[in-house]
Amino acid sequence: MTVAMPPGAERALRAAVRGEVACDAGTRALMTMDASNYRRVPLAVVAPRDADDVAAALAVCREHGLPVVPRGGGTSIAGQATGTGVVLDFTRHMNRVLALDPDAGTARVQPGVVLDDLRAAAGRHGLTFGPDPSTHSRCTLGGMIGNNACGAHSVAWGTTADNVRALDVLTYRSERVRLDGALTADAPPRLRDGLRTLADEHLALLRTGFPQLPRRISGYALDRLLPEHGRDAARAFTGSEGTLGVLTEATVRLVRAPAARVLAVLGYPDESAAADAAHLLLPHGPLTVEGMAADLVGEAGRTLPRGGAWLFVEVGGDDPDDALAHARELCGAAEGMTGHALVADPVRQRSLWRIREDAAGTATRMPDGTEAWPGWEDCAVPPARLGAYLRDFRALLAEHGLRGTPYGHFGDGCVHARIDFDLVDKAGVARFRRFSEAAADLVVSHGGSLSGEHGDGQARAEFLPKMYGPELIALFAVFKDLWDPDAGMNPGMLVRPATSVSNLRFSVLPPSNDRRVAMEFTRTGDGDDFPAAVRRCVGVGKCRTATLPEGGSDVMCPSFRATGEERHSTRGRARLLHEMLAGELIEDGWRSTEVRDALDLCLSCKGCRSDCPVEVDMATYKAEFLHRHYRGRLRPRSHYAMGWLPVWLRWAAPFAGPLNLLGRARSTSWLAKRLAGVAAERKMPELASETFTRWWHGSDTDGLTDGPPGGPAELRGAAGTVRPESSADTRVPPAGPAVVLWPDTFTDHLAPEVGRAAVRVLRAAGLRVRIPDAPVCCGLTWVSTGQLTRAKAVMRRTLDRLAPLLDAGLPLVVLEPSCAAALRADLPELLGADDPRAHRLAASVRTFAEALEEYAPNWEPPRLDRAVTGQTHCHQHAVLGDAADRRLRERAGLTGAMVGGCCGLAGNFGFEEGHYEVSVACAEEALLPAVRSAGPGTAVLADGFSCRTQIDQLAGVEARHLAELLADALPPETRR
Repeated sequence: MTVAMPPGAERALRAAVRGEVACDAGTRALMTMDASNYRRVPLAVVAPRDADDVAAALAVCREHGLPVVPRGGGTSIAGQATGTGVVLDFTRHMNRVLALDPDAGTARVQPGVVLDDLRAAAGRHGLTFGPDPSTHSRCTLGGMIGNNACGAHSVAWGTTADNVRALDVLTYRSERVRLDGALTADAPPRLRDGLRTLADEHLALLRTGFPQLPRRISGYALDRLLPEHGRDAARAFTGSEGTLGVLTEATVRLVRAPAARVLAVLGYPDESAAADAAHLLLPHGPLTVEGMAADLVGEAGRTLPRGGAWLFVEVGGDDPDDALAHARELCGAAEGMTGHALVADPVRQRSLWRIREDAAGTATRMPDGTEAWPGWEDCAVPPARLGAYLRDFRALLAEHGLRGTPYGHFGDGCVHARIDFDLVDKAGVARFRRFSEAAADLVVSHGGSLSGEHGDGQARAEFLPKMYGPELIALFAVFKDLWDPDAGMNPGMLVRPATSVSNLRFSVLPPSNDRRVAMEFTRTGDGDDFPAAVRRCVGVGKCRTATLPEGGSDVMCPSFRATGEERHSTRGRARLLHEMLAGELIEDGWRSTEVRDALDLCLSCKGCRSDCPVEVDMATYKAEFLHRHYRGRLRPRSHYAMGWLPVWLRWAAPFAGPLNLLGRARSTSWLAKRLAGVAAERKMPELASETFTRWWHGSDTDGLTDGPPGGPAELRGAAGTVRPESSADTRVPPAGPAVVLWPDTFTDHLAPEVGRAAVRVLRAAGLRVRIPDAPVCCGLTWVSTGQLTRAKAVMRRTLDRLAPLLDAGLPLVVLEPSCAAALRADLPELLGADDPRAHRLAASVRTFAEALEEYAPNWEPPRLDRAVTGQTHCHQHAVLGDAADRRLRERAGLTGAMVGGCCGLAGNFGFEEGHYEVSVACAEEALLPAVRSAGPGTAVLADGFSCRTQIDQLAGVEARHLAELLADALPPETRR
């Protein structure tokens, strides 16, 4: 069980600190882990407003004997951003660029500033901050200084320590220390005199005891205290992992960014061959030399030059021609290549760099779905020895029966690896310990550093004696005690460390072999086990990206971007679910209000399913949680109103006119929204006077009766029949393939014009259109509200009614992206284990554009030659993909890109009470600005009913489905 915060300490903190002080279980749960294998439960989380707040918090902690851990983005991979005392969260308030001097090439920053924010500020002056970890969109400068972070461009611009100019620090005793070269006379005498004595009495050891290599991150950089290095206390402090004091401000160097860049992708037979070649490229002045093997690149390898491994080598130039010439010169000097490609297009470069940047997440799943973990994550050796080291490393993995995926900064000799350790089972943990010790011996034998980027933390600190020997280890303790004689700063890290197998975060979860928590959803890689699903989140924190990437289509995570709060990120919710399963901090299990409240602002957009490197699907986890949370008790009103929307709309259809009149009246509209749990700010959508299916059947229901070629006779007259060509169009039917148009609830009852347009276009393309004879439903509204028992019943009924179509092999064309995604993903994951028809139905689903591309490949759409703006539906982005839509738009002459992000309405989410402000904030991020800035004649395109509704209600603009735009441009004889 966890220890509670002493009441006196909590009161003292609240009285002393102007920022937030939180001791509740939910906030503490969010800070129990970083991106490592470790978990430590804090007593409190403090978000200081300034350095005075930090000093006040430290004074209280020292008075009450509470340890302190400074924390930035929480992306550390060795456990050093976790602690058992008070966590100082700098991301909330102390997160600004204070000053930027382009002439001097420096910036003053607070510790919580995100690296991308600094780079954006510097970029306006043609400058950048050189170190750039793959987590640049969410890691903070304080965390980078704490770890001495590096990144891909360190071959050109060095480590964070190489770019630090001055630091303002507070010790655990609240002493203010300015680190700008050697300590000045106003520094505490204990430090000023003690650091000089430490260096002067051990000159030989400090000059000879540290391996010479570009990426030596392990231990304390005591050699920086040598006279020949200017007794540089700032660089000695960098990389100390929060064990010495608290950084409150930093002055850092900025470098001139090249005007143009070209990415050279070089292929090699395997990663060792690539490593052998990497260091030979350094004399040619590359900006990056990054290595990856085929088992990490996956399907993307098909677009790369021939090879089993690749080096991503970026070069710069004064202009595009200069950069291209530089790249050609480098490729001409490269040895042992199996092929190469030069990429000058910035968009293509970004897509390739995304493979590398997501590697820390994607590498956590082996090709067969097996879990892989950090633990031996980022060692470094002299670059010339990297090839030999990798061969030995592969042999060591095989010796221990393990698999791993090495990748990383080959030009600097630094290798990352996620390995399929079993950190849940005791035998697996013991093997992890044995392998770690052997790996440490291997690194030292190659003259390397146990850490080449992420620090030692808890993962490697116990093995530092192998690298440095007893004398330097003793000096590390002296250095630590000079700074922190009370041992209050991040105890258990670097000096007197915890072992590499203590505090493992998985040890508190229910063991998978005897207390498996079965899921309603069954997804490959999760083993039908909720703890395994929650373990997908390894903490890399991409969901904490605060701004959408320029020109990108990413969605994750709209609620974090709207609120800026960890609990409303994918990672934060995963942490709360982890602690719910652990049962220590969050003790009420599936009835947890902390988890419920965090999931309440999850839009179920599924953006994390595609944008998260490990494909966490928080929408699914939310549905699982709500299913159990409300089992056997009353639900919110909105769950009954909007969860059962397909039923209510079918019942309401005959009374559309009167109901619309009531919906327009202020009093009845207010009452209806109040009863249904709908936000008062929302306008109720109006019911169609004629549903799509009613239009389809028309007055002559005995219209054309041609069956599909080779289709069974049972397709006519049975309960599960499909209706033939509608009498709404009495021309001779096309002779092309037959397709079944899915009459989703939204199209049928709220937007039948979309269905009518789709029929016209599909027929114009030569396809024979049919619809199911009996009502069918994908079950999405029940899934999103966590009513999974009912959702499965609805889905089974749909499978029964569509059985003849599945037997006939007819494709199912779905116009509403959320319904298509539910049929392609949710339905087989809920029913697939018991009913093979679920997978057949999922395989038959086609979007509107996919159907035209696949079944009418020679059809030429009408030319619209018109600009469009809008947004790809979140579920289409996450589950379906929009490549076919992009190709269809291009063929139709529709120009312009769809923006990323989420519209914010997200089905029932934006209509529910309490969600309106977040819903609007999501829309204001990208969608509404794009709509407002659209030029005259620009069409607003949105295939999702929610997206069109949000645009209409917030911008007063009519958005159209792609089918509508195409139908409008058809020749008159095909527009009926």
